[in-house]
Amino acid sequence: MTPGPTIGRAMVAALALAVSTAAWAGPMQDLAFTQRQGAIVPLDARFTDTAGRTLPLGAFMDGHPAILSIGYYTCPNLCALEREDLLHALDAGGLKTPDDYTLIVVSIDPAETAAMARQARQDDLASHATPGADRGWHFLVGQAASIARLSQAVGFHARYDPALKQYLHPMGLVFMTPAGMVSGYVLGVGYRPGDVRQALARAAAGQRAEASPVLLLCFHYDAATGRYTLAVRKLLRLGALMTVLTLATLLGMAHWRRAR
Repeated sequence: MTPGPTIGRAMVAALALAVSTAAWAGPMQDLAFTQRQGAIVPLDARFTDTAGRTLPLGAFMDGHPAILSIGYYTCPNLCALEREDLLHALDAGGLKTPDDYTLIVVSIDPAETAAMARQARQDDLASHATPGADRGWHFLVGQAASIARLSQAVGFHARYDPALKQYLHPMGLVFMTPAGMVSGYVLGVGYRPGDVRQALARAAAGQRAEASPVLLLCFHYDAATGRYTLAVRKLLRLGALMTVLTLATLLGMAHWRRAR
């Protein structure tokens, strides 16, 4: 991995962790994940994999705890970064597929094809050659009805912007038990190996856990400037504020200690 993406990922991750859902007002707040621990995902909903097979979702999970990543393969924003962060965390955590987890990547765009899913999978495998991925990684596309059922079950919200031809949606992972129950979430990006391992352990044990309400939106990439015009700009502003507050606190503590 090149230094640039690594630094960029770390910056976005650090800033995302500093932002609570309270920082987003109005319609943006409606796009945060609605955490639905204990909900059962529609295991009978049918999706198509990179080989062109159309099967129920449960067939892809195959009795293993699963990580669900929802986005779209032609995304110009953060969807590929989310997968890159996750795969890096899985590698660093020593987790094996399919024994420790099954990866389910689902496109929210019903117009996307199995060929697009196949290309995304090949790109990810080129960066993270993972033994067992032929059985444990499933990049899927589906019809609108199946996508809607799955999204509703896990509390995922998305909105299509016809002017930009992009989807506005939250970033985060959903962890599911082998029986298809929502166990928990890891939200934002910048996933730590320990957090992913812990979330998978809970899912494997059939346990539930609340996630910190972090909202990072994937949306509005400006090709002319190479900037994320809403998500990262707001994060940068909030990050700067957090930096000022942190420095002020440290200076205040130092002054207090000298005064003693």
